[in-house]
Amino acid sequence: MLDSALRESAGAVLLDVLVTPGAARTEARGVDPWRHALRIRVAAQAHEGAANDALVRFLSDTLGLPRSSVRIASGRAARRKTIALSGIEPSEVERRLAGGP
Repeated sequence: MLDSALRESAGAVLLDVLVTPGAARTEARGVDPWRHALRIRVAAQAHEGAANDALVRFLSDTLGLPRSSVRIASGRAARRKTIALSGIEPSEVERRLAGGP
């Protein structure tokens, strides 16, 4: 599922995401097959970093990582972002985002 959106680099897992702010609820919506990025809708508005904070909080909670292990590596002001995750393997990211135990 996430193979095209995940890669490893310098001791971190990089996850490409497409963020849609202002959604009814925060959720992952699958991989965009043309952009090779995980689509994530966040309930927060894209105002003063609220959507970025909601994205980091969602990924941290979903992946079971401390917030300090989830950071926006690029695209802070764009819909397409690269998220750097530390302390987790790519296979574990995929399993947890798929809702596995």
